[in-house]
Amino acid sequence: MPNENNQSSSQTVQLVRALKLSDLVLLNLVAVLGLRHLATSAKAGPVTLVLWVLAAIFFFVPQGLVVMELSSRFPNVGGIYDWTKRALGEGHGFLCGWCYWINNVLYYPNLLISAAVVATFVIGEGGSKLGEDSTYVIVTTLVMLWIATAVNILGVGTGKWLQNLGGIGTYIPGIVIILVGVYGLLAQPAANPITAGDLTPKSTDYDSLNLWASIAFAYAGLELSATMGGEVSNPRRTLPRSIFISAPLIAFIYILGTGAVLWTVPRENINVVSGFLQTIEMGMRQISANLWWVAPVCAVLYSLGSIGGVGAWLVGPARVALGIGLDRYFPPAFGKIHPRWKTPYVAILAQAALATLFLLIMQLGKETKVAQVYLILLSAQLIIYYVTYIYLFIVFLIHRRREGLSPDVMSAPGGTAGAYAIGISGLLVTIFAMVLALVPPPGTGDWLEYEAKVIGGVAFLILLGVVIYWRARSKNK
Repeated sequence: MPNENNQSSSQTVQLVRALKLSDLVLLNLVAVLGLRHLATSAKAGPVTLVLWVLAAIFFFVPQGLVVMELSSRFPNVGGIYDWTKRALGEGHGFLCGWCYWINNVLYYPNLLISAAVVATFVIGEGGSKLGEDSTYVIVTTLVMLWIATAVNILGVGTGKWLQNLGGIGTYIPGIVIILVGVYGLLAQPAANPITAGDLTPKSTDYDSLNLWASIAFAYAGLELSATMGGEVSNPRRTLPRSIFISAPLIAFIYILGTGAVLWTVPRENINVVSGFLQTIEMGMRQISANLWWVAPVCAVLYSLGSIGGVGAWLVGPARVALGIGLDRYFPPAFGKIHPRWKTPYVAILAQAALATLFLLIMQLGKETKVAQVYLILLSAQLIIYYVTYIYLFIVFLIHRRREGLSPDVMSAPGGTAGAYAIGISGLLVTIFAMVLALVPPPGTGDWLEYEAKVIGGVAFLILLGVVIYWRARSKNK
């Protein structure tokens, strides 16, 4: 039976169970699926098709099975923070929750700026200099951020509709891209050569090896919905089922969508930010001049998807911050629930305020030392996220060994041997991706300086978390 003795403090708060299966499926889609990754991977060449498949088999599937079992075993608010605290104690629980939270706070500006660039296609300015204009970027990103913030503070029953629209707005353009690829496959030659040699990963190809870390990152995020366990209807059943449904839908878009971009747009012409819209534009022109309107419509849908994505990555980490606040390792205000709307409004507002600060630093202080420090931390962000995945797979193995199989838990298949294969596969890929994330991107001048900045950024963020934990612990004694 699941261990019910070690109860999470987050279970003492009163939350509204407004999320159903369809809401969680769409939440997973908007949280994990990023169409911008199609352009980045296609730009690197056909070899990324194989990398997508390998990452799906050895990382995405294990991740889904692990989250499925843990969310079925412990369907509480806080998700990965709660699971780690139960398995390894409050210190590791805090460090895992801290890495998860701070990673997302650093991530918001990149997500929002990408959305602002794509939004230029809505007004017919796609590919223009508008996406580089600081005034346009600041206004657009802050409007999207604070709309997502306000809607999600007004209750999970209200906020879920933003995430639902975001999931739909993200997935429909993905389907259109695949349809463009199918048409191209039947009607015209490939824009890029795709041979057996092009599909074979090469150990000396450092660019494609570095891309592996980004591809694994693109598949990450299924654990987000589990942080909302306290607001899910019948979470022990609903959370695992949402993983089963959404994971194949995500892999389908990533693999076939990358193939469609490669078939349609020459690699040298692919825009790494808006390449998926380039594909839709070119594909629709090739099918019929009367279909010009499809790309702007998809840009509108993607913009909705981006706002929904911001909402998703606001509400999930806010539930982690809620749990940490209830345990008094964050200021107690983080553990407050709005008396009317039943949401962790202080945690959400804190994240939005920090995201606003980082956005302004990026856009207004590009040449300042503060902005340079932020960029170093941003380089460390990917590795910090992988720290939470190391915890995820280790914690899965610990809970399986302690608790065993149970009829009321939706367990990963294969018994003990299957559990070890799943956990070790995910763990090894995570470590491999962390190492590859240290490989400098093409064009990096001084490798040693790059490594010092990234490793220094990771060390700073982790040490900052340790300091916060020990100070809070000494006060709570």
